[in-house]
Amino acid sequence: MSFHKAEGLSEKDIVPMQNPDTVILVVEDEILIRMDAVDQLGALGYRLIEAANGQEALDALSDGSAINILFTDVHMPGDLDGVMLAREVSQRRPEIGIIVTSGRASLSTDSLPEGSRFYAKPYASTTVHTAIQEMLASSD
Repeated sequence: MSFHKAEGLSEKDIVPMQNPDTVILVVEDEILIRMDAVDQLGALGYRLIEAANGQEALDALSDGSAINILFTDVHMPGDLDGVMLAREVSQRRPEIGIIVTSGRASLSTDSLPEGSRFYAKPYASTTVHTAIQEMLASSD
């Protein structure tokens, strides 16, 4: 599982988001991890688009979908890893907030586009939710 509740917090401590029109593009090649992320983010009230690799994510961005947040793993098959995808999304659509995750790599914010966040797996769903809310607030 990729999400873990922070100690001392229950589901009732997580306040669902106020804007149900927020769309998150979840990019993860491991289907069970992607399903977990989608379940957790969906339970918080976000609308979700799924992609199994960087190219699928770019296709979703190119088809005109309204996307507010990119939530991507680092290690994926194909020509684009999560860091390259984050940079490409930042160039194409700088208004999109970017969260990069990994269970194998540790990244500094210097290796990511400005304003991006990195979280090592496993991460707390409350931490990710807070980061998303902060990114949405700063884009207003």
